[in-house]
Amino acid sequence: MQGLEELMYQLSDLFLAPVLVLLVLLFAYSLYALGEFGCQVLQRRYYRQAYQQAVSGVDGINAVIKGYPLAEHFYLAQAPGKNNAILTKDYLDVAALKELEAVRTVSRLAPMLGLIATMVPMGPALKSLADGNVQGISDNLIVAFSAVIFGLVIASITFWIASIKKRWLATELVDLLPLLNSQENPDDEPLATMENEREAA
Repeated sequence: MQGLEELMYQLSDLFLAPVLVLLVLLFAYSLYALGEFGCQVLQRRYYRQAYQQAVSGVDGINAVIKGYPLAEHFYLAQAPGKNNAILTKDYLDVAALKELEAVRTVSRLAPMLGLIATMVPMGPALKSLADGNVQGISDNLIVAFSAVIFGLVIASITFWIASIKKRWLATELVDLLPLLNSQENPDDEPLATMENEREAA
């Protein structure tokens, strides 16, 4: 039993370096995601009027609108050479999930990696405490607390980005539903127009 415990202790030490490298990479990704999010905010402000006109217009979306990924999917499906593919709500749901997949995964993964990188140095720190090695305790605790701080910062940034993007995508999906319905039922529009003309007469 003691041999198994020693083996687990040695293996746990091997996890520390890869986890720290992953935390650094995820921190770099979170900064990249934050910059990308800022660019998307500016794009949405610039193209807001064009987007609102597109989703409420009779002709629907007929131009690329930056910052609105689902609207771009809708336009690209209607572009020449796409055989006028008919989009469905399920397709846009999948596109929205794909848009959020990276930041949501990082927001959930970072705290777990931070916890791993916190707990691994605790073993050597306790061993240093038993040996009376104050410097060893200090070195290991610095690594432990730095790792958990990095993990929480990464999770906070990516969770905030994912939450706002989720609201944006939900709003886009609601705006695009009338266009999807008119695309799936093209014969309903003339009937509705005739009914309106009869009521007006």
